[in-house]
Amino acid sequence: MPTIWVDADACPNMIREVLFRAAQRVGMPMILVANQPQRTPPGQLIRAIQVPGGFDEADDYIAEQVAAGDLVITADIPLASRTIEVGATALNPRGELYTPDNIQQRLTMRNFMEEMRGAGLASGGPPPMGLKDKQTFANALDRWIAVNKDR
Repeated sequence: MPTIWVDADACPNMIREVLFRAAQRVGMPMILVANQPQRTPPGQLIRAIQVPGGFDEADDYIAEQVAAGDLVITADIPLASRTIEVGATALNPRGELYTPDNIQQRLTMRNFMEEMRGAGLASGGPPPMGLKDKQTFANALDRWIAVNKDR
């Protein structure tokens, strides 16, 4: 059975709750990876791994552990790219599936926006998460589980 990996440092609480319910509903293992302690529901199905503090420590851990067929929940586009390279699936907390067809474009846009922010020409990030984002994510997660839970 595939594992759901969560880049937990930046995963919104409302998305965690969706993930907890889904993993428990279908009996799929889930691992939250972060450099801060994470709260998980009781039981052995969902666990948390704390990595050392530092830039990309959680991302590196996930990229080293993820296997083909797994799912990674992340808004980090470089991590999504690394996930796709090993044959796993990446889904962002807003319900957007990263694919081999769209990841290069996402990386290019991310790098461009990083340069713009570095030059002081752009600021901020995405708008706050809302209930529509939560529903879009839940629907995308359910579609992935339906196809992959018995692998």
